[in-house]
Amino acid sequence: MIKTSLKRGLMAMVAMTVPIVGSSVKANAQAVGVVPNAIITAITAQVPQPKPTQPSGTESNQENQNLPTTPPTSSPNPETTEARVLVSEVVVKTETGKITPELEAEIYKVIRTQAGQTTTRSQLQEDINAIVRIGLFSNVQALPEDTPVGVRVSFIVTPNPILTKVELEANPGTGVASVLPAETAQEIFSSQYGKILNLRELQEGIKQLTKRYQDQGYVLANLIGVPKISENGVVTLQIAEGVVENVKVKFRDKEGQEVNEKGEPIRGRTKDYIITREVELKPGQVFNRNIVQRDLQRVFGLALFEDVNVSLDPGTDPSKVTVVINVAERSSGSIAAGAGISSASGLFGTISYQQQNLGGRNQKLGTEVQLGERELLFDLRFTDPWIAGDPYRTSYTTNIFRRRSISLIFEGKDKNIETFDPNNTTNTDAQVSPRITRLGGGITFTRPLSDNPYKNAAWVASAGLQYQRVSGRDADGNLRTEGALFDGSNISAKIPLTVSPSGEDDLFLLKLGAQRDLRNNPTQPTKGSYLSFGLDQSVPVGSGSIFMTRLRGNYSQYLPIKLIGFSKKPETLAFNAQGGTILGDLPPYEAFTLGGSNSVRGYGEGRLGSGSSYIQAAAEYRFPVFSVVSGAVFFDYGSDLGTSTKAAQLLNKSGNGYGYGLGLRIQSPLGPIRIDYGITDNNESRINFGIGERF
Repeated sequence: MIKTSLKRGLMAMVAMTVPIVGSSVKANAQAVGVVPNAIITAITAQVPQPKPTQPSGTESNQENQNLPTTPPTSSPNPETTEARVLVSEVVVKTETGKITPELEAEIYKVIRTQAGQTTTRSQLQEDINAIVRIGLFSNVQALPEDTPVGVRVSFIVTPNPILTKVELEANPGTGVASVLPAETAQEIFSSQYGKILNLRELQEGIKQLTKRYQDQGYVLANLIGVPKISENGVVTLQIAEGVVENVKVKFRDKEGQEVNEKGEPIRGRTKDYIITREVELKPGQVFNRNIVQRDLQRVFGLALFEDVNVSLDPGTDPSKVTVVINVAERSSGSIAAGAGISSASGLFGTISYQQQNLGGRNQKLGTEVQLGERELLFDLRFTDPWIAGDPYRTSYTTNIFRRRSISLIFEGKDKNIETFDPNNTTNTDAQVSPRITRLGGGITFTRPLSDNPYKNAAWVASAGLQYQRVSGRDADGNLRTEGALFDGSNISAKIPLTVSPSGEDDLFLLKLGAQRDLRNNPTQPTKGSYLSFGLDQSVPVGSGSIFMTRLRGNYSQYLPIKLIGFSKKPETLAFNAQGGTILGDLPPYEAFTLGGSNSVRGYGEGRLGSGSSYIQAAAEYRFPVFSVVSGAVFFDYGSDLGTSTKAAQLLNKSGNGYGYGLGLRIQSPLGPIRIDYGITDNNESRINFGIGERF
C-alpha cells in the first residue's frame, strides 16, 4: 500500500509540473528538470529621460483610495492541495556521478527537500530553482525513484566550466572598434578566472561593465542576446555600443514645431554645415552623452539660435542611431538710426546695420555711418569666424574705416595742446583740441594653436596687415600740421601733430600676436591666468616714411581666496602687470598713455603721462556684496620709464604715479558695470567708469 501510494504521488508530481519564468522545465515519466536559458540580464543604456514627479502626499492618497472595501479572498496554498510523498533519501550528483564536496554543500544549503520528510511537486520545483540561482550549474534535474521505504530524490546537476577568459565583442558587423580599452574585461573579470563559472558573479561583473560605459558617457551600450559560453570556459559578450550612423539638422519654430501651418518642414536660414561642423560626434563614432552636451553648448554659443537640443532616430541597423540636432533660429539682423548735434561734428546723423548670420554662413557684417556738416565717418567690418573647409577653426576679420578722435596725448589737467590757424595765430576760433583722423583698412587672421578644433586651445595666434592714412585736423576738418600751447593769445610752444610736415602720415603695419588664456571665465575670472604678447612692425613707405617697432606684453593672475566668508560667491585676488615699448620712429599720436579707468585709477584719462615705453601694475581684491552687486579694493601703479613725449612734458604730466581706492561692480546684460573711486599719490580723487573688469 505504501509503494502504491508513492507511485500515485509521483505520477501526480510529473503530471502537474509547469515551466517557470526564466527556465524551461523538462518532464517525463522519470524526471523533472530545469535548464536556465536567460539568466544574464542584458546591458541596457539609454539617454536618461526625466520622470514626472508626483506632488508630496499624492501617492499615499491614491493608495488609500484604491484600498479594497472588503477583505480579499485568500487563495489556497498549492502545497496543501498537492499529494505529499515521503522522502527516504536525497542524493546530489553529476551526470558522471562525481561532484566536489564544495558544490554538494552549496546545494544542500538551498534545498528544502530532506530525507525523512514529505515533499511535493511544487517543493521539488522550488529546490530546482534554488539550485539554479546559485549560478554554478548549467543544468539541474530532479529524479525521484521509488524505494521500499519511500522516494529517493536525486538532484542531477551539470556544473559550469572553469572560467578562463571573458571576451568583449563590440559592435559586431560594423567594423567599429570598442571605445573601452582592450584590458577592460581583464580588469573586471580576472578575479573570477580559474574558478567554476558563477553566473551570479558574472552578472555582477556585467553590472560593473555597464557602469563603466555609463560613467564615460556611452549611455547607449547594450548587451546583445545572452553570453556565449564555450566548453573551454571562454565567455563572449557581444555589445552594441551605439554607433552613430548619421548626424542631421532639423529646424523648428519657436513653439518647437517641425512643420508650418501647411504641413511643410520648417526651413532655416543657417546652412547645415555651420551646425554640423560644431559637432565633434561624427558618423562612425560611438554615441557619447558628454561629447553631445559639449557639442550642443558650442552650437548654442554661435548665438544664432534660441533653442538647441538633440534627439535620436533609429538607424538602418538596429545597433546604430541617427543623431538629430534640433534648432530654433533667432533674429540675426538689426538696424538703427539717430541724429544729434555736437561741437565737434555739428549737426549729424548716424545709421548702423548689424547682421550676425550673413547668407546663413555665420558670417558677421557690421557697418556704422555718421554723416555730419563737417565730415563723413564710417566703420565697415566683416568677420568669418571659421573659414569654410579649414580644419583648425581659422577665422579672419577685415575692415575699412574713417575714424576721428580727440587724442588723450594732447590733453592735460589744466591746459591742452591746441590747433591754430598758421595764417592767423590769434584766431581763437581755430584754437581747439587736435582731431586725429584715421582712414584705412586691414585684415587679421586668427587661429587656435591646437590640432583639435573642439577643445579650447591654450594658445591663440594672430597675424594681420593694416594701412592707415593718419592726419591732424581742427574741429572744422582743416588739415593742421602743428599744435601749440597758448599763453593767452600768444603761442608759448609748438609741437608737430604728425611725422610728415605735410600733416598726413602713411602708417603700414604688420601685426603679430599670441595669447594664452587659462582663466575659468573670460569676463569675471576667479582663478587661472592670462598672458598676451603683441608685435607691430611698420613698413617705411609713403608720407612720413615711418619705421617703428612696437612691443607689448600683458599678464594677469587670479587666485581664489576666502577672507570675509559671508557669501557663497567667490572672492578673488587678482594681479596684473603689463608693459610696452616703441623702437625707432615715434609718431606723436602712437605714444602709450597712462591714467584713467583702464590704467591708473584716480587719474583722468591720459593725465598721468604718455611716452614711448611704459609699465603698469595693478592688484585687486574682489568680493561679493549682495545679489548682482560686488565690490573691489584696488591699487594701481604706472610709469613711462622716463620716456615722456614732448607733449607730455609741455603739459607737465608726471609720468609716474599710483592710485588706490574702492569700487563697485553691477551685473548687467552688457557685462559688469564698473564704478571705481580712486585716490592718487597727489591726494586727488576721481570716479572712473567702465564696462567689464579692469583686467
